[in-house]
Amino acid sequence: MRTLISDTALIFGRYARQTLSSRFQMLFGILMPLLYLLFFGPLLTGLPLGSSGSSWQVLVPGLLLQLGLFGASFCGFAIILENNHGVVERLRVTPVSRLALLLGRVLRDTALFVFQGVLLVLTALALGLRAPLAGILIGFGFVALVVVSLASLSYALALRVRTPQEFGPVVNAVSMPSMLLSGLMLPMALAPGWLDVLSHVMPLRYLVDAMRDAYVGSYATAHMLYGTLVALGCAGLAVTVGTRVFRRAGA
Repeated sequence: MRTLISDTALIFGRYARQTLSSRFQMLFGILMPLLYLLFFGPLLTGLPLGSSGSSWQVLVPGLLLQLGLFGASFCGFAIILENNHGVVERLRVTPVSRLALLLGRVLRDTALFVFQGVLLVLTALALGLRAPLAGILIGFGFVALVVVSLASLSYALALRVRTPQEFGPVVNAVSMPSMLLSGLMLPMALAPGWLDVLSHVMPLRYLVDAMRDAYVGSYATAHMLYGTLVALGCAGLAVTVGTRVFRRAGA
């Protein structure tokens, strides 16, 4: 365990330094959710959204998860580039744990997207969001678990394909239905019955409902229980899958 922690910290530090050297990478990823917040959020003010809380308490949790969904899903592009430049080949001869090679990358991604989430919430507070501090912190926890899950799967997929042209369409085919069926923009309570039922096959739906409960100060709810269980289960499964792929790929 001590070796794993040391190896993970080493890999995390390597990729964190790369990220810190690129302010463009740190800030550009938040652009799309920020545009939704600025130009879409005011349109919802005062509308009956079929959910407790204000329109901001409905929209902001969805935007945070959208940030994690799209950002983490495309993390695998980086390892495709590394593979093409021989970085992965050089890592094969090191004694670093394969799990650490995955966790170091994933924890860097988690820190980056949580940081971007903080910027998004601060902007939302300036625009009128009012939410309990505990609920906001719980929301960051859900974002972190989403990033851990999706980044792990993204890296696993990236090691299975050879080019970005193969990687991109697969990610889009998964991320777009996930966004549309999970109710990120608007609660699925507004959807027709058949669409609401269909949305329950999307794990992200449970996290959205849990985060919206947290943002209105409701913590002991069925949504919170289901969301927590789904988030933890998906994170554990994704890390397991990602680690196995790293080991088989010799990365």
